Amino acid sequence: MRPLRLCACLGWLLGAACASAPTQRPTPAPQTEDTAAPAAQDPQAPETPPAEAAPEAAAAPAPPASVPPDAQSRADFEQAVGVAQRGEWETAERGLEALLKTNPTLDYAWTNLGVVRERKGKLEQAERAYRKALELKPDQEAAWDYLARLFCRTGRAPAIEAELRQKLEARPDAITLRAALAFTLLHQGKLDAASAEAKRALKVDERHVKSMQVLAQVYSLEKKHELAHMVLENALAIAPQDAATHNALGVVQLTLNARAQALESFKHAVQLRPDFAEARNNHGALLNETQDYASAVKELEAAVKSAADFASARLNLGNAYRGLGQFAQARSEYEQALKLQPTLTDALFNLAILYLDLEPEGLDTLERFQTSIAFFEKYRAQGGKDERVDQYLKDARKGIDREERRREREKRAPVGNSLTSPPNSGKLATDSQK
Repeated sequence: MRPLRLCACLGWLLGAACASAPTQRPTPAPQTEDTAAPAAQDPQAPETPPAEAAPEAAAAPAPPASVPPDAQSRADFEQAVGVAQRGEWETAERGLEALLKTNPTLDYAWTNLGVVRERKGKLEQAERAYRKALELKPDQEAAWDYLARLFCRTGRAPAIEAELRQKLEARPDAITLRAALAFTLLHQGKLDAASAEAKRALKVDERHVKSMQVLAQVYSLEKKHELAHMVLENALAIAPQDAATHNALGVVQLTLNARAQALESFKHAVQLRPDFAEARNNHGALLNETQDYASAVKELEAAVKSAADFASARLNLGNAYRGLGQFAQARSEYEQALKLQPTLTDALFNLAILYLDLEPEGLDTLERFQTSIAFFEKYRAQGGKDERVDQYLKDARKGIDREERRREREKRAPVGNSLTSPPNSGKLATDSQK
């Protein structure tokens, strides 16, 4: 198999994020989406699981009075979450709905039901579930986090920003609202405002990890990588088992050329949360870059299993399949990425490269090169500006010329000799070997 040309790779993401331009080296992107499956939270526990709490806060507070200490409810909840973490959304949804029918005050069950419904594409129902959780527990951090992300992903960031600002007027010290607002501003690229809100949250609670994560992302986007690294190290000192912090740290380590450490950070994030699609995607992107395509496929398949609508992971998975020479699988993933994000020019670029480089059985050679050219032209028509396109178009047109000349020679060759060699003449040289 000839050496692979460079594909566009969305690369290292703090979350499922916007596509970068097709480049040889991936660059970090803001955390604009969390596509991980529901976290296994006890329906009676505080919003931060005990494993992620600071050492001095290891003892869980008393459960809310509205939630009876029901062992069976906890068992049913944990079972539903476990099913969701395996990507069995239908079963998980039925289990959570049944639990909430008899225990409607379990706020974390409502939050996880919202996450499951998001995975199934039921966005309006997901929003209602998150808001139900917030009716029961107005300061539930996870519900605000997921609700803000949902609004951002669906193009309604200004609406959730306005809602959060209105609520903060009455409750200026509500740290969960402040952190959600900081994230929403980060998503919109309002870095100064996002930084200011994260710092205000940290004035209320200097150990608030989610605010630290937002602040670190702002610093990273401002190219203040050492400062971002320091903030994330502080966050890990507070909550060493927070997978999102390990994932974010891996991104920063890459920008600092600490690749071995970044690999370990991504691995650790996945170990802590096997359903963490962003960490799986980042690990897979790093494996793609090292040409360990078989391992990359495993990571990226796990990412899209946890988040079928994760366009970035599908693009990277297509690259991994392409690296293994699996044309049909690579094409399918690129096409899925385009369905999820029609403006994703990277997918058009990679489809063009796929048709240019691989030679699947049964596909006419002229059709293959012509399709490659068509994708490059569409890529440019939609604003793609990769400087390598001119050379790739030349390669495709040369391929067409070679194939046309080969076919013309076959037409002129005597009948019966076009596909055989004369006796004792050795192997017939192909045009590409001349």
